[in-house]
Amino acid sequence: MGLNYLSDRKGIILAGGKGKRLAPLTNAISKQLMPIYDKPMIYYSITNLMLCGIKDILIVSDPFNIGSFKNLLGDGTQWGVNFNYEIQEKPEGIAQVILIGEEFIGNCHLAVALGDNIFHGNDFVKLLHSADTRSNGCTIFAYPVRDPQEYGVVKFDRSGNVIDIEEKPEIPPSQYAVTGIYFYDNTVIDRVKELEFSLRGELEITDLNRKYLNDNLLNIEIMGRGNAWLDTGTIDSLQEASLYIRTLEHRQGLKVGCPEEVAWRQGWINDQQLESLASSLSISGYGEYLLKLLKVQHLT
Repeated sequence: MGLNYLSDRKGIILAGGKGKRLAPLTNAISKQLMPIYDKPMIYYSITNLMLCGIKDILIVSDPFNIGSFKNLLGDGTQWGVNFNYEIQEKPEGIAQVILIGEEFIGNCHLAVALGDNIFHGNDFVKLLHSADTRSNGCTIFAYPVRDPQEYGVVKFDRSGNVIDIEEKPEIPPSQYAVTGIYFYDNTVIDRVKELEFSLRGELEITDLNRKYLNDNLLNIEIMGRGNAWLDTGTIDSLQEASLYIRTLEHRQGLKVGCPEEVAWRQGWINDQQLESLASSLSISGYGEYLLKLLKVQHLT
């Protein structure tokens, strides 16, 4: 595809937490396994990492649900990627997954994605590639929201430079919330080890990002008009995300968050492998879309 990927970057997807705001739905199943229209929620985070050329991905979940993720995703060879799995015994913060994945990360750079965040937009893919090409520092993604007090919020100076990140402030310094995908250089492991648990008993991702900011190593990608960021933490937001994806797919005839298609377009699987995947999904209609990709290719 002519893109310059940082070939030694690995990815971690956090698919833990109790999902209490979605109870009783989450009493028996992980939130990240629930459907966003026609596919499991975690597919969307996986495809975002794949779009950056990331093939080594660690799935971190709780002890109760880790087996379900293994059953769903396997080892990743069907999509030309490598899935690894680790357990987060207690939900003690996003930054904790970096410690859990220390051995997996090794000497590589890292992207961390939350398994319950949905992103969409052509510009977003460009922002991902921009973040991925940076070999030093940290890159966060900010998105304007109506209720920034519910998130980590970016504070800017008069010149538009980031001067702070405030976690769920009563009086937000801006409308720009920090979204659930982060890119780090390999110094992130040492930086996380310096963190202290917050008052709510977590290793806060905001504290980690602030460490990069204090060293003048924090980059920010602003997601403007034409991009969408959906947090699926409530029943209403879960349904809104499904309706959004449904509307896009029905209008355009193109799928969002389809790892089979991304793997095929990246050249990680060939036509025969895509056709085999499509055959196993033909009854649901999902496979028909994959077969259509092959037919359209041969017609052009």
